[in-house]
Amino acid sequence: MRSFDYSPLYRTTVGFDRLFDMLENSVRSDWPPYNIEKNGDNDYRITMAVAGFGLDEVELVQNGPELSVIGQRKPDQQHREILHRGLAIGNFKQVFKLADHVKVKAANIHNGLLSVDLVREVPEELKPRRIEIGSNAAAVPLQDGGNKQSMDVDAEPQRKVA
Repeated sequence: MRSFDYSPLYRTTVGFDRLFDMLENSVRSDWPPYNIEKNGDNDYRITMAVAGFGLDEVELVQNGPELSVIGQRKPDQQHREILHRGLAIGNFKQVFKLADHVKVKAANIHNGLLSVDLVREVPEELKPRRIEIGSNAAAVPLQDGGNKQSMDVDAEPQRKVA
């Protein structure tokens, strides 16, 4: 996949650095491959192929609405000569944009697959709630200078005759 160099634009623009960062991060490589699944109304799972990475070489960081998955291989201590390199096991960083109120519930690596379970937890005060509408066909109390009066809601107003 082709990557664009935005550095010439940095010299002639002011305040657009976040835009260029977003453009740069939106061009993702195909490695490591991943799936995004929806398991319910508020449950999601990201599954990434991270074969060859150990638990101490993969890091998950949630910073606000972004989830970063970073894989950094430790240097190979064995001095060996590789005749053919067909395994793509280089370092990577994958950033996912999360919707409001989505949080990481659990993460694990099993058989070379990193599974990240996500859940949307909307606070009670932000959830829609049904409001009961009361019916009070009886008298509605009114106050007039300290004297309580009542008014019949269903009664028609009296008309003046000229």
